[in-house]
Amino acid sequence: MVRIVLVYPEIPPNTGNIARTCAATKTELHLVAPLGFEISDRYLKRAGLDYWPYVDLHYHENLAAFWQEHSQRGGRLIGFTVRGSKNYLACQYQDTDWLLFGKETAGLPAAVIDACDEKVRINIAEPNVRSLNLSVSVAIGLFEAIRQTTNTPNVN
Repeated sequence: MVRIVLVYPEIPPNTGNIARTCAATKTELHLVAPLGFEISDRYLKRAGLDYWPYVDLHYHENLAAFWQEHSQRGGRLIGFTVRGSKNYLACQYQDTDWLLFGKETAGLPAAVIDACDEKVRINIAEPNVRSLNLSVSVAIGLFEAIRQTTNTPNVN
């Protein structure tokens, strides 16, 4: 099953909403510090509601700790970025992929993008809209990856 990785997330409700999506689909959620909030933040808990016990949460103290886990477990790194070279729909997802998303104000750091095996973008029709909300972007990418790798979401 694909995994979701949030690199330096800043806004608690976004992460809470993403955690709920990950719980619903039985998808691992990896948070890479520094975070813009405390894990115990009430807004984070509120957005995730009472689903936190169902989240397969992995916390990484820094990017180096995440790289170490990735190297041990393997799989491709798929970076979601407005600077992606192809549309996310053109990517052929594999169940061992890690889907990486950056912080709300700046996206993925250049060094992370450079390390990705694939760099994909979610096309936006209106040129004056820079990007989508982080939790929306994660849901779009995750459900496409699930569709391609299992043909149905991991929900009953």
